[in-house]
Amino acid sequence: QVQLVESGGGLVQAGDSLRLSCAASASTFNICAMGWFRQAPGKEREFVASTHWIDGSTIYADSVKGRFTISRDNVKNTVYLQMNGLKPEETAVYYCAARSGVCLYTPRSYSDYRYWGRGTQVTVSS
Repeated sequence: QVQLVESGGGLVQAGDSLRLSCAASASTFNICAMGWFRQAPGKEREFVASTHWIDGSTIYADSVKGRFTISRDNVKNTVYLQMNGLKPEETAVYYCAARSGVCLYTPRSYSDYRYWGRGTQVTVSS
């Protein structure tokens, strides 16, 4: 069982930056990918970014390309999301997710991930 704990959320102004962290509490030897999703009030959870745990390949939602960067630290069992140029419409709860097993590709679908954190609130004021 993998437990994920997010941190780093907060209240910022439009254009500011934040770095989210997600620490896995158990051994990640069976994890093949980790990702970030977000959910705004009244909206569905949407994909933000993900990284392949083994080869480090990354993918991003089109809306965050060039502004957000996902990275991983295999020693610390932690994945990060550096968010620059935040916009008010990106106010949401940000969730970390992990997929175990074998990843032939870097997954981006909600259904691809088995383990989820409780989320961290990011609020961007205009």
